[in-house]
Parts: sequence; structure tokens; C-alpha cells
Amino acid sequence: MALLKTENISVSFDGTKIIDNINIELNKGELVSLLGVSGSGKSTLFNVISGLLTPDDGRIIFKGEDITGKSGRLSYMLQKDLLLPYKTVIDNVALPLTVRGMRRREARKRVQPYFEEFGLEGTQRKYPNQLSGGMRQRAALLRTYMFSDEVALLDEPFSALDTITKGNMHTWYLGIMEQIRLSTLFITHDIDEAILLSDRIYILGGRPGHITDEIIISPSDVRHSDLLLSENFLDYKKKIIAAIGDTG
Repeated sequence: MALLKTENISVSFDGTKIIDNINIELNKGELVSLLGVSGSGKSTLFNVISGLLTPDDGRIIFKGEDITGKSGRLSYMLQKDLLLPYKTVIDNVALPLTVRGMRRREARKRVQPYFEEFGLEGTQRKYPNQLSGGMRQRAALLRTYMFSDEVALLDEPFSALDTITKGNMHTWYLGIMEQIRLSTLFITHDIDEAILLSDRIYILGGRPGHITDEIIISPSDVRHSDLLLSENFLDYKKKIIAAIGDTG
């Protein structure tokens, strides 16, 4: 059974349908990408999955339970890290615990062991403006993990990073995802990023947005260190470009 799935999700705003009949699945341990051009409804779908928006039709099922319209069950990280500038890194990371009523001292104690795992040791008492872009993203991802330790919804989390930092973050995130057994649903419009990170890729296109194709990365290619230099990579890319071209 899928860990998370959407069933026939449709959303309209002011009488205009934005997404229509969306069915996707995320299995435990997977990274599944949602790839599409701007305006195809990717973020709208994430708002529905996270419970921030109730769909006109359809359901969100998490571990067999209907969580449609219920926020607080899945973690959701936007493009910007949104770290609070007046709080230290450790208090930013502990925020999901303190807003639930945990005392600050206990929350700090709870998150402390993860700083080494996330490559953030030594940053606990610093402020966000003292960190590099990559370190800020790590802190934001750790905060996301503290919100929900099973599924992360990531909306283009690395798009603002330079190419080298982005590549390093890809490697780091895949390692930490495996280490902490996290499953990830990932929004991107970067085809290379989707191929390099994903087990599967859903193509979202059209108006209203709908799933037009599913690209399955072969198990022998999934996150292989040489995939970027292989002919298989080009084959996936051609297939995705063709699929996106057919969504207009």
C-alpha cells in the first residue's frame, strides 16, 4: 500500500479549474518528483496534500487514513528557507516542537542530536544571516524533518542555490534521506534535477493541470553516480521533454 496518495484531486479558483483529477502515489523510501512548467498547478497540489487547501473533489490518503483538509500531518518546505532572523539556528529548528507546546529547553535537547547528522554541528547558537545558502537550506530541512519525520513535501528547495552548491546539496540530501528513512515528494521544473534525484517522475501539464505521464527511472539507474554521463540520462531527458511538449 502506498504511504501517501492523492485520489482524483481537483481544485478551482473563481470558477476556473486549476488542477483536474490528479492521482499520484509515494511509496516508503521513495523520492518522487512532480515536474512541470510554471503555472501548471504544482504548488496548488502541494497545498492540498499538506492540508492548507481543501480540494473541490478527491481525497488525500496517508498511511490508509483520509487526511483531506487536515494540516499538521505532513511537513512542507517552500523554495525560501523562511528561517526567522531573530532566532538562533537551534531555536529555528526546534520551532515545530515549541509551537506544539514543548518547553524551549526540552525542544533544544530534542533537536540537538540531529545537528551532527545534518552537517550543522557548531551552528546552534548562530543566526541565519551568519550561514551560507547551503547551510541555511540544511537548517530549514532539519526544521521540516522535526515537523514530520516520515514524509517531506519539498517545493523547489534548491532552486536559489548556485550550481556547485546545488549539486552538493543533492548528494547530501539523498544521503540524509536514506539515513533517516524519509520519503519525499519533490516539486521541480529542472529536468536534470528530477532525473538525478527521483525514483519516479510525474509530468504535470495543461490547463487545468493534470498528470500527463509517469517516467520511471530504472532501479539500476536510480541515483547512480555516473547517470549524468550516461546515454540513459539523455534518453530520460528526451522522453521528459517530449512529454512536457505534449502538455500544452
